[in-house]
Amino acid sequence: MRTERNLTRLDRVFARLDREPERPADLDVPRMSRHRIVLFSATLAFYLAIVVAVLATSWLVRFDWQVMFFRPYQQWPEIHAFLDYWVVLGQRGPTAVMVAAWLGWRSWRQHTIRPLLTFGAALLLLNVTVGAAKIGMGRLGPHYATTIGAHEMGLGGDIFPSGHTANAVVTWGILAYMASTPRTRRYLSALSAVVSLSVGLTTVYLGTHWLSDVLLGWAAGLLVLLALPWVEPLLTRVEGWIFALRDLWRTRRAGLASPVIPAPAPATAPQPAAPADEPPVREPVGAARPARAPAYLAPGPHTPRSERSPVTPAGSRRPPHSERASRAAAPARPVAGG
Repeated sequence: MRTERNLTRLDRVFARLDREPERPADLDVPRMSRHRIVLFSATLAFYLAIVVAVLATSWLVRFDWQVMFFRPYQQWPEIHAFLDYWVVLGQRGPTAVMVAAWLGWRSWRQHTIRPLLTFGAALLLLNVTVGAAKIGMGRLGPHYATTIGAHEMGLGGDIFPSGHTANAVVTWGILAYMASTPRTRRYLSALSAVVSLSVGLTTVYLGTHWLSDVLLGWAAGLLVLLALPWVEPLLTRVEGWIFALRDLWRTRRAGLASPVIPAPAPATAPQPAAPADEPPVREPVGAARPARAPAYLAPGPHTPRSERSPVTPAGSRRPPHSERASRAAAPARPVAGG
């Protein structure tokens, strides 16, 4: 009787992954549609409005100071330990490793490196844009502020916009960007929005960022995600170039590893068989014969005859009796007279 093993939950997950179809070669990549252009323009306008509001020391800067003096970490100290770990979801190192591991698995399953290339391009855009804005504006954080009510810009700081917030938007939003179905994209978009919003507010709770830093970080990360379709043609060419190099390397490796097979000898025409009643052709007497192979010589040094030790033959040299009897019976030869 045949019995089947009970599958665990992990076995069912891997069985579902094994049935996952490969990525079609003609799968459309996200393009810069009109709707996306409108969102990009609105987000860029919001980004510039935040920068202008901080530079002008408007109501937004005053609200930043009010939140800082409220000190949320002192108002709700019981959640401080949990939020210290939760804010790690916005750090670039740990989150990049987790998301890259998942995208690497997906690249291996679907035989394409586009997810990893897209994630790398998004991180590159994030580091360049957010890093340049941080250094260019040089705003000090709440713990290092010097003048109450001032915007603290141009003093050598690096917290405007919030890197944790922008990184959370890009890192977790790339999962929704790479989703293969609209339903999965909606779920992952909601999940990435919750994570990025909570990470940004956690930095305000801990007192490491102003509220305006978080607002600008959300806008900076969203701008990177919305601009990715402009990079897709370049990523497609890079992927094709990498696959071409891989195929070339495989071809060269296979050529070096294959043994050299000698060319077959040219086939000769078969000779016609001799008739049965025709006598065989004999070789003439004076014809030259092929040289014989040299005779086999026993191994060891060869001594000349003069240097050999004499050997005495065993037995008598006299002929046997039968030979003597025949000699005795022979008639005597006549002796000539004198």
